[in-house]
Amino acid sequence: MNVLKRLSLVSMIAGLTVLTACGGNSASGNDTAGVGASAAPAADAAPAQGKPVTIEFWYGLGGKLGENMETLIQKFNASQQEVIVKGIVQADYSETEQKLQAAIATGQVPAAVLSSNMDWARKGYFASMDELIAEQPDFNKEDFVQTFLKQGQVDGKQYFLPMYGTTQVMYYRKDAFEKSGIDASQLKTWEDLAAAAKKMTVQDGGKTTFFGWEPMWGSGNMIDAVMSKGGSILSEDGTKVTIDSPEWVETWDLFRKWIHEDKIMRIHSGGQGWEYWYKTIDDVMKGQAAGYTGSSGDQGDLDFSIVSAMEQPGWAGVGEGKPVAEALMAGIPAKAGDTEKQAAMKWLTYFTNSENTAFWSINTGYISVRQSALKDPAFVSFSETNPQIKVPLMQASHASAPFQDPTGGKISDALKIAADKVQIENTPAAEALKEAQQTAQSALDKMK
Repeated sequence: MNVLKRLSLVSMIAGLTVLTACGGNSASGNDTAGVGASAAPAADAAPAQGKPVTIEFWYGLGGKLGENMETLIQKFNASQQEVIVKGIVQADYSETEQKLQAAIATGQVPAAVLSSNMDWARKGYFASMDELIAEQPDFNKEDFVQTFLKQGQVDGKQYFLPMYGTTQVMYYRKDAFEKSGIDASQLKTWEDLAAAAKKMTVQDGGKTTFFGWEPMWGSGNMIDAVMSKGGSILSEDGTKVTIDSPEWVETWDLFRKWIHEDKIMRIHSGGQGWEYWYKTIDDVMKGQAAGYTGSSGDQGDLDFSIVSAMEQPGWAGVGEGKPVAEALMAGIPAKAGDTEKQAAMKWLTYFTNSENTAFWSINTGYISVRQSALKDPAFVSFSETNPQIKVPLMQASHASAPFQDPTGGKISDALKIAADKVQIENTPAAEALKEAQQTAQSALDKMK
C-alpha cells in the first residue's frame, strides 16, 4: 500500500479542519472519538508514582496492515508497565497529516504519529529525536539500514525514525501468465510487460473484460518508470524542474496509451482512503486482471498460492529498473510534553527492534529497517518458504532515493495533478507535464 502505502507519494492536504471521528476501532482500548478531544494534553508534569503514561499514536493503516499494527501495540503494552499506547486510526496517510496539522494549531497533539514532513520539522512542528534516542540503552543506531535512517534527518538532526521501508513491486496471477505462456523472469523491460499485457488482455466488442495489467493510481508508478529511464525531477544544481524532459513525456504518454488507447491496462481512482488500492488488488485476486503494481506492504493482503511477485522492469537499451525505495517514518510532535516524548520514543524503539521489524516484514511485506532483522530466525525460516518476501529487498538494492521537495510539496502536487490528467482525463503527457513544469518551476523560483 507508499510510501512514500503509501509513500512516497501522498501529497499534503493543507488547511485546518474540524476534528471528527477517526473511522475505526482497535482492540487495545483504542477509540474513534474525535482526535482533538482525545489527544493527550501537552503537559510536562511527571506521572503519579507507579502510574503508566498513556500516549496516543496516530496512524493511517487499514486492512491487514492495521491489524498487524494493533498486534504490536498490544504486545508493547503487555511487555512493560511504564507506557500505554492507544492507537488512533486514520483513513490513510493524507488524513493523518491533515488532522495532525489541525492538532498542532490547537496544541492538542498525539505523542507519536506515523507521518513525516521535512518542512514542518524545519518550522519546529516536530521534536528532534537525538537526545531521546541517546536515553534508549538498546537503540543501537548503527544497526539501522542507514539509507532509511538518513531519510529521517533534517539539517544533520534526527527528526523522524524509519518504521519500515517500502518500494513498489509487481504482483501477477500465476495462472494468467501460465495460460498465455509468459515467463515472469523474462520480463526485463516495460516494453516486455506491455507486450505481455496485450497478450493476456481479453476484449469483447471493444470492451476489455480482463486487463493485462493495472498500474496504481497516482504519480508514483509513473515516476518510478521515469527514474528507471534516467529521468530526474530537478537539474543537478537544483535550479530547474525537469519534469517535461523527453524521459518524462515518452514514459507518461506510454501509460496514457496503454490505459486509454490500447485498453490493456486500467486504474481505479478516487474513493475513501485506500479504497482505490483495494479495488486494484481485488481485480487481480478475483481474476479480472493479470497483475498490478503495488506496495511491498501489500503482501499481507495477498494469497501467494494465486499470485507471485517480481521486481519492476527497466527499459530497453537503458538498464534495470530504478524505482524509488523509501522509509515510512514516525515523528514526535514538538508540542507533546516531555514525559509523553520519552514515552513515545520508548514505543518507537520497541516497534523498530530486530524482532519486531522482522515480524512486520514477514506479516506485511514491508522492508525491515534493521540489518539484524535479516538474521532473525523467524525471518530466515519464512523467507525459505516464501521467496516473495525477498523481492522488495532485491529491488531496494538498486533503487532510487525518494524526492525531497524543496518547495514544501508544491512540485509533488504539480506532478499529482499532471498524473490525474494523463491517467484519468487522457490528456497528452506533453501538455500535462508542460503545465506541471511551469507551476513547479514558479514555486521553486520563489524559494530563492
